[in-house]
Amino acid sequence: MVTKTPICPDRIRKVPRQFSWLDGRLVRDRHLDQCSHCGAALYLFLVTVSDAQGLSYYSDKTLCRRLRMEEFLLGQTRHELIQLGLISYRKPLYQVLDLTPKPAKPVVLTQRSHPEDDMRPFGQILRTIMEANDHD
Repeated sequence: MVTKTPICPDRIRKVPRQFSWLDGRLVRDRHLDQCSHCGAALYLFLVTVSDAQGLSYYSDKTLCRRLRMEEFLLGQTRHELIQLGLISYRKPLYQVLDLTPKPAKPVVLTQRSHPEDDMRPFGQILRTIMEANDHD
């Protein structure tokens, strides 16, 4: 029997708070938009069969049969999900990873043309930053 130990203990999946079996960030943060159809299918399968820590182990042969996928395509698809930060894999163990928040884009500071630019109210500065992030 395989002993299951998280591959990435700092990214253990947590059950989402919203009413959904899957984490809404998959759609909201556009994680699924970056996946191929095969990637979405493999991810859904792994989420469905994983334990509370996101761990599961299925052989390549079983996954290929269940997902109707060639072994070469399974390897590519697994690599895709690893690159997207959605899973970890150490044969034979898969770990569905906690979805990391989308990193905030850095605010680019420009040189001030007027010294009075330093004297804006904090609320106005905060609104400017929030508006800049909303447009990105």
